[in-house]
Amino acid sequence: LALVFAGDGTPAGNYGYTNSGYSVYEEENERLTESLRTKVSAIKSLSIEIGTEVKNQNKMLSEMDNDFDSAGGLLGATMGRLRTLSRGSQTKLLCYMMLFALFVFFVLYWIIKLR
Repeated sequence: LALVFAGDGTPAGNYGYTNSGYSVYEEENERLTESLRTKVSAIKSLSIEIGTEVKNQNKMLSEMDNDFDSAGGLLGATMGRLRTLSRGSQTKLLCYMMLFALFVFFVLYWIIKLR
């Protein structure tokens, strides 16, 4: 049985590393690489979910903006009609409307009071 040594006294073919020491570092690197791969995958899926949620929230905000615009237009038209009603000679109609609102208020108060 003959061993071949390199010029510095280490066995030839090992390049200065012992098999056990090199494999420990290699296994540690593989373990850390796998851990990093798992973390990157988790961050990727989380960022995709965040992107989807942001798109849904933007869509909902856009729909709410449209709804508020239409409600504002409706309210503006109603206020215009009320101004026209209050300026005109239709004060009698305005009184009827106020009496009706007062009647509804009392009916609702009476219903709530009975509960």
